[in-house]
Amino acid sequence: MSLSTVSTAPTALTTPAAHPDLEGLRRQDPELAEVLAAETARQADALQLIAAENFTSSAVLTALGSPLANKYAEGYPGARHHGGCELVDIAERIAVDRAKALFGAEHANVQAHSGSSAVLAAYAALLRPGDTVLAMGLPYGGHLTHGSPTNFSGRWFDFVGYGVDPESGLIDYDQVHALARSHRPKAIVCGSISYPRHIDYAAFREIADDVGAYLIADAAHPMGLVAGGAAPNPVPHADVVCATTHKVLRGPRGGLLLCGTELAERIDRAVFPFTQGGAQMHTIAAKAVAFGEAATPAFTAYAHQVVRNARALAEALAAAGFAITTGGTDTHLILADPTPLGVDARTARGRLAASGIFLDTCALPHDDTRGLRLGTAAVTTQGMTAPHQARIAGLVREAVREDTNVREEVRELVGGFPPYPAQPGAVGSEDDAESCNHRRYP
Repeated sequence: MSLSTVSTAPTALTTPAAHPDLEGLRRQDPELAEVLAAETARQADALQLIAAENFTSSAVLTALGSPLANKYAEGYPGARHHGGCELVDIAERIAVDRAKALFGAEHANVQAHSGSSAVLAAYAALLRPGDTVLAMGLPYGGHLTHGSPTNFSGRWFDFVGYGVDPESGLIDYDQVHALARSHRPKAIVCGSISYPRHIDYAAFREIADDVGAYLIADAAHPMGLVAGGAAPNPVPHADVVCATTHKVLRGPRGGLLLCGTELAERIDRAVFPFTQGGAQMHTIAAKAVAFGEAATPAFTAYAHQVVRNARALAEALAAAGFAITTGGTDTHLILADPTPLGVDARTARGRLAASGIFLDTCALPHDDTRGLRLGTAAVTTQGMTAPHQARIAGLVREAVREDTNVREEVRELVGGFPPYPAQPGAVGSEDDAESCNHRRYP
């Protein structure tokens, strides 16, 4: 696609604080600089409702673009395979200590390159090829790493899928228990890419103990809410917790593993040298920055605001005619079915994108159909609050039904909430729209 087709209308981010050396890049490589400028403008000029996305702080971006990217550091602090690692060792130790404190874990591995890499390491540490694993089935919201035949998980292990109650859309824990007793899995995975309710980790722990299985919590989506005290913490219940450091946690794209001391060495060896090579030290430093931000009162306020916004958006979408899975949400996630409006999810996504509203589709837990998956992490970072969600829902409905062209209305809305304002500040926990304009957490 030519960049001429991408909107690069002047915005607050044409030369943003997030990219202080964009002009230098433009002199060195104008072709790539144009891509960065266009993407920066796109992010500021549209509604970002993709549940897995967020805006990092400028401090996180600074760490990502730092000279730590130059350093090769295979191994772990104090035991590297390259010289000159004394300073990056400090950065990794900071990241590890902050992660352990933030989530109450005995051990943290911050080297996983992604959430999928973290899950692969957990499987490598606890399982052998051919072992049986019980996880949420893909049609009900399971991740690719939960047994997809196109993924390493489905090729190397024997996955059994559990689902949700067809009426409520909620996990049927009795079914999970019955499947566990029938198949005697080596491990049970709890987690989903689209389940909008809190998972009962204690119930999964009881089931795993009953059948002698490891419990792996794939908490990639709710982990930022956990950090802010807005969702249950899986760490006290799971043998291993796998997570991402982006999404609601608002750090760099990357993975994280948490476990007890008894599994620490196995997890570390599963990451390096078994599944990965050299650590990405600039990303690890950026994770440390994000963990530090997530430990602040401002982030706690942010996490709870994310949930308030999601609940308000779910209610407004329901009032606009969408069918909302489970009738609402406890998290940042909303799964909405547009078929009551006479439109399928893929068509709806295309119409929304044309209007500057970006989200994705996901399997619905019934009828072998797909719905729209929305998240409120990014718009909350921008400073939007619950009253704005009704307007967002109205724009989504109009765009889906093609009642009117809402592109300019979307541009007007997001123009008041630049992701990287010139003077970023902290937003309090109160649901006050005026106090949030041009401000962000933390």
